[in-house]
Amino acid sequence: MKKFISTVKNIFSIEDLRVRIMNTIGFLIIFRLGSFIVLPGVDPSRLGEAPEGIFGLIDTFLGGAFSNASIFGLGIMPYISASIVLQLLTVGVPYFQKMQKEGESGRKRINQITRVLTILITVAQGIGYVSATIMPTGAVMVDPVLFMFSSLVLLSAGTMFCMWLGEKITEKGIGNGISMLIMIGIISRFPGAIIAEGLEKGTSGMLLLIIEAAVLFFVVVGVIALTEATRRIPVQYAKQVVGGKVYGGQRQYIPIKVNASGVMPIIFAQSLMFVPALIAQIWASENDIANYIGATFSDFTSWQYNLLFALMIILFTFFYTAITVNPEQIAEDMKRNGGFVPGIKPGAPTSEFIDGIISKITLPGSILLAAVAILPALAIISGVGGEFAQFYGGTSLLIMVGVIMDTLRQIESYLLMRHYEGMMKSGNVKNNPSNYQVA
Repeated sequence: MKKFISTVKNIFSIEDLRVRIMNTIGFLIIFRLGSFIVLPGVDPSRLGEAPEGIFGLIDTFLGGAFSNASIFGLGIMPYISASIVLQLLTVGVPYFQKMQKEGESGRKRINQITRVLTILITVAQGIGYVSATIMPTGAVMVDPVLFMFSSLVLLSAGTMFCMWLGEKITEKGIGNGISMLIMIGIISRFPGAIIAEGLEKGTSGMLLLIIEAAVLFFVVVGVIALTEATRRIPVQYAKQVVGGKVYGGQRQYIPIKVNASGVMPIIFAQSLMFVPALIAQIWASENDIANYIGATFSDFTSWQYNLLFALMIILFTFFYTAITVNPEQIAEDMKRNGGFVPGIKPGAPTSEFIDGIISKITLPGSILLAAVAILPALAIISGVGGEFAQFYGGTSLLIMVGVIMDTLRQIESYLLMRHYEGMMKSGNVKNNPSNYQVA
């Protein structure tokens, strides 16, 4: 406790860090307040219960703004969708590949395209959101056409404002702004989930609640290990003599993450898992097989659902890792800077060596990621309440762990720059990128 209090004092004694933390808190409060402002023309008392499936996942990311018919009802999700689309285009389309290599000017153009695409996606998703989740509840108290138009304008403005908040957090706060907005939405549901679980268990079930909390603790530790696990590839740089001084000759490391794809495979797989049930509903009245498929894949605790979900996550992990980690580019950068992997020739052999390592660590990483994704379903089967079970794994836990660890690294770097003792006894947060120099 004494160590913790001393660290907090050191953090707030650094003016720049203190201002950034307060700015971040202020921006996050604004974001949370906006999630409770209901769209004009909606009677909140007539809104239905929290959605399930993919809509339930979005509602979790937005801290309930989706189910509240808020002006932040779509939040930052359209921007994330646009960013994913642009990321895929920079891999497969030569025009965007060239733009990405143009440096700062290219990044600015990509950002402009991302913003325009965000607006288009917001309008498209807004039409579906209003017509499929708000209007059927009977909560709309004004003319439907007028409500649709005003809602699309407000939802687009809300999404752009959320995007602006995220950029301001990154610029004037601490941590990655977009990720922070998603994380605060998820964390906002945690106190309510604990209270609901406690009320459900009652006084007679306190021991069981303590066991559930202990299991959650070890699950979080395991997810941190998965998120931070890396395979370090040694890189030796040749000595160079410039102006009578010797440069290089040092051994450095390239850290390759075991889970290089992050949460994206789970998001991709989750977005496709409603397709089997949707297709089955079309023929549900015609045959028993369609009825069986529809019922099976509508239940996310069934073994068939979780088996298909896990397989899709494994496949998407390999796919997303392949498009985000480029062994050829890494090998080319090493060769250009006079670096080489000991025992491996520069160029194509180095690229093949790195590709082989990525393939070997991606398989166990994808299996562990799939295991984390189905943990909430296993928790529900074991008797944990549905609201509390979502924190046992899946996208929510991975996002929270990733954002918190990234924020701790930034705080750690501020402390070390001012010659303060770090947040851990070792003096640094494990796998801090500042500890490694990537070629």
